Amino acid sequence: MRPLSDMNPAERLAFRTLVFTWQLYALGALYVVGPVLAWILGGLAALSLFLGPAMRKDLAATGPIPPVVWAWGIGMLVMLVALWVGHLDWSMGLKQTIKSSIGWAKGWALMALFPLAGAVLPIRRAVLVRGQCIIGLGTLILAPILLAAPYIGLPEKIFTSPLKAIGGPGPEYFSVYFFTYDPASWTPRWQFYAPWSPFAALLGVVMILFALEEKVIKWKAIGIAAGIVMIFASKSRMGLVGLVACTIGPRMMPLLLRGWAWQMVAGLTASLAIIGPSLVAAASDAVAAFKGARADSTRVRETLQRIAGERWINEAFWFGHGRVQPGPHVVEYMPIGSHHTWWGLLFVKGVVGMLALLVPFVWQTLLALIDAAKGPRGRLPLGIMMTLTLLSFGENIEIEAYMLWPGLIVLGIHAREMATDQQDAIEPGASALRIQ
Repeated sequence: MRPLSDMNPAERLAFRTLVFTWQLYALGALYVVGPVLAWILGGLAALSLFLGPAMRKDLAATGPIPPVVWAWGIGMLVMLVALWVGHLDWSMGLKQTIKSSIGWAKGWALMALFPLAGAVLPIRRAVLVRGQCIIGLGTLILAPILLAAPYIGLPEKIFTSPLKAIGGPGPEYFSVYFFTYDPASWTPRWQFYAPWSPFAALLGVVMILFALEEKVIKWKAIGIAAGIVMIFASKSRMGLVGLVACTIGPRMMPLLLRGWAWQMVAGLTASLAIIGPSLVAAASDAVAAFKGARADSTRVRETLQRIAGERWINEAFWFGHGRVQPGPHVVEYMPIGSHHTWWGLLFVKGVVGMLALLVPFVWQTLLALIDAAKGPRGRLPLGIMMTLTLLSFGENIEIEAYMLWPGLIVLGIHAREMATDQQDAIEPGASALRIQ
């Protein structure tokens, strides 16, 4: 087994990008670096496949592209076609079509490029795990300053980087903050290196998922502690759900293969005849309390989803409206097609675009579920898919892929590992080239 310090060029590039996350955030450069990294690693993967044995050994392809990674690639290309058709249907013109295509290259394309890099290039999980824990160290070092900022008179926003001239979803992607105020309660919330607080909470969940895979206790503790700080300081409901569900859920999967667990489930199911009504009432109260914790946010999100759904089914069923559109006052002028990946896809890219994401998304989740039930290897990819699922119900995944890239690479690594297992089952010894 190669020591962690012995990295190939692809690993070194990914590791250094992770390690310098806080420094890049301080420059307002994270939104630029993510897509650039995706296209570099994706290009290296394509070059490795094209050159074959002629490629330098430490970057040689680990095998053919796994089927689920093909699905991600095809799905994201379908996304681009849906974008073009939507723009054509709504006569948006060549300039807007080119601008939106560049947006695709910085968003949806990353959902295919990073899994491709993980599946083809010899990148080890351990490199990404350690890199995430090092981000956690930086987070813990800066946390006292960030948490004290609103109480010692420091400003919310430090500055907005001139890199915003490159273009993006909004200035918040290029801005550096100490903290922000929640407009509903006027209390401080922290977003760390994310563009807003709820996303920071789920990045904290991802950090904990990676840290749980760390072999060195010191780094594991640092990563878990930093993730917990991010989740609680962000004051996000999704983050609290993810902290429990995405960490415990994958570790419960092996119970599916245990006979005694099924017997317990049968017994609990039978007991629901007696305690079922009480449980339903308690669950309803819990959901109401969860929504009531941020009632204004819940109202805006639900209204956005309702408007998006009605306009999608009545105006642009197959290929959508081509882009998000300004919302009315009732949703505080939030764009229609935002704040929910699935309703957003239906509004912007129609049924075609929604299926382009749904197929590889479900496929990858099923692979992770099956492998997590068999052993610990599937825990991290399943946790990542569960986090992405949570994120998809409150955010737009594509505009946040630039920060989720370590998890996306792990999805590719996992697909490669499972494809290797299948190949070994068919032809033992055929896949001798493995990542140690």
